[in-house]
Amino acid sequence: MDGFLLSILQQSFIFSIMVMGVYITYKILNFPDLSADGSFTLGASVSAALIIKGVNPYISLVIAMLAGGVAGAMTGFLNVKLKIKDILSGILVMVGLYSINLRIMGVSNVSLFNYETIFSNGNIMFINFFILILSAVLFTLFFKTKLGYVMKGTGDNENMIISLGLDTGKIKILALSISNGMIALSGGILAQYQGFSDINMGTGTVVMGLASIVLAYSIFRNIPFLNASVLCIIGTFLYRTSIALSLKLGFNPSDLKLISAIIVIIALTFGNESISLKKSFKLKRGLQGIFQSKIS
Repeated sequence: MDGFLLSILQQSFIFSIMVMGVYITYKILNFPDLSADGSFTLGASVSAALIIKGVNPYISLVIAMLAGGVAGAMTGFLNVKLKIKDILSGILVMVGLYSINLRIMGVSNVSLFNYETIFSNGNIMFINFFILILSAVLFTLFFKTKLGYVMKGTGDNENMIISLGLDTGKIKILALSISNGMIALSGGILAQYQGFSDINMGTGTVVMGLASIVLAYSIFRNIPFLNASVLCIIGTFLYRTSIALSLKLGFNPSDLKLISAIIVIIALTFGNESISLKKSFKLKRGLQGIFQSKIS
């Protein structure tokens, strides 16, 4: 397989897990969680720090995921229990995580090149693919459970869930915990894949996640057999491909944030235009039906 495509696939497998985490908060819960940037780095920091201390690299990923879950729960706690606005809750946790991540690593950048990782024995593609498929299957199965449907209902119609006697506050905290846990897991895998953890590696996580989701839903949302996890994977691949092509065309790495913003704008515009055209087509057909019935 071509090295260019292989690199895109491997990175897409890793980042797809993060995108599924972002999907939970933004698409299901309708919660603008900005702590994702910090949680991604948290996963990388925890995994790297534990590996240096001799912990099994797979166990380090589990602990990194749990750490991300705690960070997400803290965002939920600030919002639900302390009544702090959702956006501000995420910002506060993100800012706090910057110092925590520095404390965990001890320095701003930690190298893992001389330590054993989950990729030390090769089979990088297989390991990434296996973890992604396992995450996607668990993600899909969870949202088919009663709790998963309640979580969706909390985002769609919170008052309805409250009327059923359920505590939407606890549901939000759980959803944020799961979301940030997946994001941290993705960060931990990326740190082991790259061979280092950096304090700034989570910057732009939210934008990347949203861009991937918007891309997939703008193009493939009308295909019935594509579920949320598959759309997240496809969207991530499209996003990583566009970024890789931009670099290959000679753009500077410093331009990537601007390119990401442009991708989101184009995808949103395309999606909104598609929706408006369908609505106008349906309206036209409806009006034709009304006039025809009046004439007859």
